[in-house]
Amino acid sequence: MARMAGELVDNKGRGDVGWHWPPIHPEGRKFGLIAVGISLFAAFMAWETIAWPMAFLSLGVFAFFRDPERVVPQDDRFIVSPADGLVSLIAQVEPPAELTMDDGSGTPSLAREPVTRISIFMSVFDVHINRAPIGGTVRRLVYIPGKFMNADLDKASEDNERQHILIERHDGLMLGFTQIAGLVARRIVPFVKPGDTLAAGARVGLIRFGSRVDVYLPAGTDPRVLVGQKVVAGETVLAEIGERRLIEGIAQ
Repeated sequence: MARMAGELVDNKGRGDVGWHWPPIHPEGRKFGLIAVGISLFAAFMAWETIAWPMAFLSLGVFAFFRDPERVVPQDDRFIVSPADGLVSLIAQVEPPAELTMDDGSGTPSLAREPVTRISIFMSVFDVHINRAPIGGTVRRLVYIPGKFMNADLDKASEDNERQHILIERHDGLMLGFTQIAGLVARRIVPFVKPGDTLAAGARVGLIRFGSRVDVYLPAGTDPRVLVGQKVVAGETVLAEIGERRLIEGIAQ
């Protein structure tokens, strides 16, 4: 029996799947079209030294804002990566004050105790759509203006422009993560607001042109990834809630 394009694929072999060019997120289309317009105008004016660089730039812009579909692991125990990129830091820290303090709104907060923070660095070549690490309700979304230092530095978590997001799962488990702008990144664009209910892997926002995302694991949870490992937003499992284990690896 012929399969219809777009039909659901499952582990029984039902459905249809194939590679295709990923769509471009609407947030990036205007930038790509501006670059294309400049390139075409320069070509019309025979300004080849401008036309060709702008043509390549337009391709780069479209690639930066690509928004591929992801296959999200369906298990409430899993915390999935909110970002594509490289695990650059894993450390024991206290969550940011914006996620632990009583803000007077009556919304819950994280406990003021050290937890494991996983930092994921996104280069300009990575997909920059960020996704929810767990399913639940957005309880806080706090934007903090700041500097634009190298997002790969540890102190970027406290000094750079950033946006904190706190999600509460149906059973009361809380998880916080932070979008951090970097040297090139100059804008954090949210797709969600407090009160929104999200599925694990749902799109929550993007950071333009290179950045970092910090994830604060719940207490008693160890990471399943290593520093130097490449992760994929919405697909790579960063940790299993309540699982404690030492993972070792060798850099190749």
